[in-house]
Amino acid sequence: MTTSAPIASPAAPAMPATTRIPQTLLVLGASGDLTGRLLLPGLGRLVASGALPGLRLIGSGMDDWDDERWRRRVTESFATVGADGPRETELIRQSWYVPADVTREEDLRRLLGDCSGPLVIFFALPPMVAARSAAALARIGVPPGTRLMLEKPFGVDRISARSLNNLLATLVPEEQVHRIDHFLGKSTVLNLLGLRFANRIFEPVLNSTHVACVDIVFDETLGLEGRAGYYDGAGALVDMVQSHLLQVLALLTMEPPPSLEARELRGRLAQVLRATRLWGDDPVASSRRGRYTAGEIAGRRLPSYVDEPGVDPARGTETLAELVLTVDTWRWAGVPFRLRSGKAMAGVRKEAVITFKQPDRVPDGLTGYERPDRLRIGFGPDRLGLDLNINGPGNPFDLDQVDLMAEFGPGDLPAYGEVLRGAFDGDPTLSVRGDVAEECWRIVEPVLAAWKAGAVPLRDYPAGSTGPADSLLGPATGWRPPRPAARNSH
Repeated sequence: MTTSAPIASPAAPAMPATTRIPQTLLVLGASGDLTGRLLLPGLGRLVASGALPGLRLIGSGMDDWDDERWRRRVTESFATVGADGPRETELIRQSWYVPADVTREEDLRRLLGDCSGPLVIFFALPPMVAARSAAALARIGVPPGTRLMLEKPFGVDRISARSLNNLLATLVPEEQVHRIDHFLGKSTVLNLLGLRFANRIFEPVLNSTHVACVDIVFDETLGLEGRAGYYDGAGALVDMVQSHLLQVLALLTMEPPPSLEARELRGRLAQVLRATRLWGDDPVASSRRGRYTAGEIAGRRLPSYVDEPGVDPARGTETLAELVLTVDTWRWAGVPFRLRSGKAMAGVRKEAVITFKQPDRVPDGLTGYERPDRLRIGFGPDRLGLDLNINGPGNPFDLDQVDLMAEFGPGDLPAYGEVLRGAFDGDPTLSVRGDVAEECWRIVEPVLAAWKAGAVPLRDYPAGSTGPADSLLGPATGWRPPRPAARNSH
């Protein structure tokens, strides 16, 4: 049973009018994979919308490119999203590239001298390089009003994240720091908030009285795809769970904000993440990790992860990570939240699934009740599914599960376009606040330590499978996690 009617979302808060003074976007790490694969396509769609009149684009990186090589990259990236109109063509024609070491003061001073008007600096750099670049900028200063955009992960642990936050605070105010998580694109955020807070159907039952467990899953069929330079030093836990999936968890569990202003929304997200911890405070029982071996996906052979170019097998990098968390609030205490992200899986699965508790009793005479009711929230494509047990066709005493499906209203821009627009408009609503970045590291730190110590084995799973046999994401019915340890109130 399917309907195509979009689900209503609450009206977004009024965005500041886009300034008519031409802005400059300076991309540090412009020759890297992130810039070509995510940043530039999002920028292309934003420029095509007419939101950035007169934008100047400057790329910089260690690669010895010339202007034509850079313009070719921008053109190719824009073309992947159909951004090839006159606005985009003019932007590309006037764009240029500056080879530079973005951690050296003299090179950065030269780059800043090429910028004019309101400035946005995008750090498309690995965490440690971004920190060194920010430190160099702090020594020379940036123009007033400069906004900084940083890609996840923010630091490499809680200490480095706090150090980076302290450093950035010497450069610009917190409201001018945009820590990017494209899972927080406007349409995704508003879809979740609209579902939870703009109706009387779901919100009253989204609590521990009615919910058995919540799964937040991001499985993909892709393998490493040439990203060893970044991924082999991060792994699935840092790349996906520590950043993206914890943000989704926060949106699903936060209390209602009085408005969608940045201060209110980001405050609620921080509040619920402070209450989030490992189930039972046990990183061994509450986590799993795996790494894909050779296999086949949709007729395509994948080598073992350790045989991928650029991988160091000695690092023991995981390509699948699972955690079970508890959100220790009045609303959610006792509900297990199971988070997983895996590469080279049998199928694509990008969703949050809220599994409801079974009725206390099904009347004698009704048969066929086998699966609990579920609410499914998809993140690619964005859609809502509701699995319900009802009397099916034929014998009216038999229960069948039916799936009701509806599409969320699509956003005007891809997620990267949305977070870029927030930075150009000076609106931090869709960016991660500094204390939230630190809380995410605090949540996963015990797991990282346990894995480093070898307390949790690295399980192999064939590419194209559903993951290791001892997955924590087993069936909701009959699955009971270890009882959380009692917390000392002192």
